[in-house]
Amino acid sequence: MAKFPFDIHAKEGKARTGVLRTPRGDIRTPAFMPVGTAGTVKGLYMDQVAQTGSDIILGNTYHLMLRPGAERVKKLGGLHKFGGWTGPILTDSGGFQVWSLSKLRKMTEEGVEFQSHHDGSKHMLSPERSIEIQADLLGADISMQLDECTEFPSPYEAAAKSMELSLRWGKRSLAYFGERENQTLFAIVQGSTFEDLRRMSAEASVREDTAGGYGGYAIGGLAVGEGHEAMCETIDFTVPHLPEDRPRYLMGVGKPIDLVEAVARGVDMFDCVIPTRSGRHGQVWTDAGPYNIKKAQYAEDESPIDEDIDCPASQNYSKAYVHHLIRSGELLGAMILSWHNIAYFQHLMARMRGAIAAGEFVSFAQNFRKNWQG
Repeated sequence: MAKFPFDIHAKEGKARTGVLRTPRGDIRTPAFMPVGTAGTVKGLYMDQVAQTGSDIILGNTYHLMLRPGAERVKKLGGLHKFGGWTGPILTDSGGFQVWSLSKLRKMTEEGVEFQSHHDGSKHMLSPERSIEIQADLLGADISMQLDECTEFPSPYEAAAKSMELSLRWGKRSLAYFGERENQTLFAIVQGSTFEDLRRMSAEASVREDTAGGYGGYAIGGLAVGEGHEAMCETIDFTVPHLPEDRPRYLMGVGKPIDLVEAVARGVDMFDCVIPTRSGRHGQVWTDAGPYNIKKAQYAEDESPIDEDIDCPASQNYSKAYVHHLIRSGELLGAMILSWHNIAYFQHLMARMRGAIAAGEFVSFAQNFRKNWQG
């Protein structure tokens, strides 16, 4: 199995910066992956996504298998060609969406049987089917093992049972994935907010590494209601059990303060729908947190969204104009704010990479915490 080279260039404390090298291009870490749920980062052209500094995007197995269908995407040349993105793509396993969106679902050892939230049609997602969709049909550069997203809050016994099922599914995902030259597979560590379960999940996944193994490790099952402090504590006691020489991916996170705190704890990769989802509703992200441009105070504000960010959306439109667009329900308003928000998140990642490289991340993080009001 391909394990993409991962070069760590600098460290400060637990924070680190480097490059994950894939056949389709380098991923600078810490990295933020815009979410391209249905083959598109909502509201942006792919060249705009690239211009923001995004090295990699995320595709969604659940949504694409239901519409237009993974076999159809394969027939049309794979997800890169279909969506017009030439860089690396990571796909999630579909497990979270089955958990959160499906009308009816039945979890068994074989996999999860569910009904589509579109039309009620029945589907089975097993570890093998998930990898087939991701690696064989969509053509993802990085695939994720199928896992069960543990409910929160969850009793210890239920969290343990869920974690153990994810481990068994991970082993099957790894076996089906096999040896691939230009693709890799990440494990997912589960265990809710229980320290011993997270340790057991991480150690068992690492043991599977002996025969080629995983190209990276994800921390799943967070940002599901546990709160910021519990999330940070869980990262604290999970990261020490993950290999130093592989990228660490915190799934579905998050707000800028979450990214800064997770990088401080040794995390390398992130994804979240926040930049585009909140942009569609008038939220503008800054170092102090988000503000709502629909408020009356911006109706005659001629200043740009953020003149410090090298992005046309941030520099070329006044707050007053975007206020008008959002209040009027114009599509362009959502497009401008989604573009700006992705650019802001990438600007934040670039500053963190630079701060780590310069040995100034501790002071950067301290200042960020001080200014954060979100």
